[in-house]
Amino acid sequence: MRQAQIPMPDGVRLAANLFSPETAAPGERFPVLLEYLPYRKDDWSAERDYGLHGYFVRHGYVVARVDIRGTGASEGRQPDREYSDQEQEDGMAVIDWLARQAWSNGNVGMLGISWGGFNSIQMAMRRPPALKAILAVDATDDLFHDDIHYIDGMMHADEFELSMDLTNGLSPAPDFPIDEATLAARFDSPPWFLIYLQHQHDGEFWRRASLRPDYTRIQIPVFLIGGFLDGYRDSIPRMMANLRVPVKAIVGPWNHTFPHDAEPGPEIEWREKAVRWWDQWLKGRDTGILREPRLDVYLRHSYPPGLTLAEIPGEWRSEAGWPPAGQHEAIYYLAPSHALARVPAAKGAHVLRCIPSTGIEAGFWWGELTEDQRPADAQSLVYDTEPLAEEVALLGVPRAVVSATSTVRMANWFVRLEDVAPGGEVTLVTGGGLSGAQRDSSSEPRALDPAHVYDFNVPLHFTSWVFPKGHRIRVAVSNALWPMIWPTPFPLSTTLHLGEEDGSRIALPMVPREAPARPAFHAPEPEQALLGYSSHGDTWPGDFHVQRDAEHGTTHVTWGGTSRSTFPWGSEETREKMVYDLTDARPAENSVQGDSDFEVHVRDTVLLWRVHLLLRSDAGHFYYQFERELLEDGTRIRARAWKATIARDLQ
Repeated sequence: MRQAQIPMPDGVRLAANLFSPETAAPGERFPVLLEYLPYRKDDWSAERDYGLHGYFVRHGYVVARVDIRGTGASEGRQPDREYSDQEQEDGMAVIDWLARQAWSNGNVGMLGISWGGFNSIQMAMRRPPALKAILAVDATDDLFHDDIHYIDGMMHADEFELSMDLTNGLSPAPDFPIDEATLAARFDSPPWFLIYLQHQHDGEFWRRASLRPDYTRIQIPVFLIGGFLDGYRDSIPRMMANLRVPVKAIVGPWNHTFPHDAEPGPEIEWREKAVRWWDQWLKGRDTGILREPRLDVYLRHSYPPGLTLAEIPGEWRSEAGWPPAGQHEAIYYLAPSHALARVPAAKGAHVLRCIPSTGIEAGFWWGELTEDQRPADAQSLVYDTEPLAEEVALLGVPRAVVSATSTVRMANWFVRLEDVAPGGEVTLVTGGGLSGAQRDSSSEPRALDPAHVYDFNVPLHFTSWVFPKGHRIRVAVSNALWPMIWPTPFPLSTTLHLGEEDGSRIALPMVPREAPARPAFHAPEPEQALLGYSSHGDTWPGDFHVQRDAEHGTTHVTWGGTSRSTFPWGSEETREKMVYDLTDARPAENSVQGDSDFEVHVRDTVLLWRVHLLLRSDAGHFYYQFERELLEDGTRIRARAWKATIARDLQ
């Protein structure tokens, strides 16, 4: 591993760690894999990078891990947002530089998880000549609908906003300079969350870096990896169906992790297939990967609710493409008797009084392991099948049609698909939501006409599941899913219209129980440790608590987490806490507070970066406050604050 400085056209230099084969012969040339992130290559991701990329180096690749401009060890001022034009223009220059080095064969691939997967997709859209293929893990093609800021197009606030805006203020490791020039370029940079709050609809701000409006923008091969407990998984069936280039995909049962380090398991050594993918496109070898099924997917078997399951039960299956062979939609109708039936019943209606604090049991995004859904179901309308006479296998994207009216002009609808065990335990399988204002367009939302009957098309998130014999399939409908989604501001009730073929219903993507073929995966290969580096921290769900006051109708949710790392030059500790508060009688007055500290011990000095976020609302506005401060050995040496009032625009 060696460090390099990559010059940009304007003279700014981006910092890179280059991982190269030790046994390279003089003049030997290698293809290059690029991971391009803001997540601080010299401290936060150093240990991970060494183990992850060492695998590819041992198979004849150079890997470049590059910090984006203004982050980590790279020079320059930060862009004003994620995936900015500046970041992507720099990425073009980085790819060109990597292709022209004496140790490069001129072929570059991009890979990465989350941010690294996002910008792999986005750089492929820009078509730099040397970029020959990409591999994107846990990433999406639709920033507004899927990304962490507006989930299903609705306002969302979680720990990422806090941690990202803390990270943006940090000085480069390992020296952590606190001179005026460094602090002006970083510490003084505005928080990104503020700009996202100012773009509450889909549009050019989001679509500029989203593939979904035009899949022809990618003309190179794409390898996709995702997990059924990850919030970005929907992009995989969409991209498989719409891209007109070679596509390979693996979808497992995991959360937002690499498959060789998955929580929950089972873990697999995905990099074996990745190397064959890269050999095919960057070395010009026929590895046979194009003659194999395009999709390897994990069919989850029913499991009980809970937050600590170490391994998801299920089985791997291979599919030739998308949609899977034999997939068909089974329509289930929501009946006035609260049945979920294959044939429509007579017409009827159910009134649902919205309880704004409904939904805590569904988690912080559409993924994760979740608790028993019965408390959320008690505040929702639920519809159950009879106990199943035989097991049923699902694989795909369920679609719900909610025929409904609202008493107010702003209402959201959420549909959860659940597995009800004979003992009564309820496991969340998947779900989805729709802002009523976005029923026709996410870029041009329109308020509802109270009492008008609408058919709301609610896509649920990509899933797999086997419902066992004797279990029931449940559909639960609510108008709130807090704290995942910011609540609409008005007390309300809605009416679901049921019965006959045009009433509320759900289409479930069924597949044959037997797999067309089955892939084989090996256990993860042990990774080489980076000596002197270690890290540990809280695993999900961390320190998570819910307090309800039934007398006053208030709910208080707290989440906290801590991580610690040691390095040859010092140590770091990060502490985070998020607090959500809501009063059911006054949903407009929702609020979230966040606090995070980053403490570094270096050169016999203790530096402490501290941030505080407060976001609250009323019926017409969001009120945003963000504070950043820096302490040296307990003395505050710099502070900045931002404050804004932003009109609510049908959010």
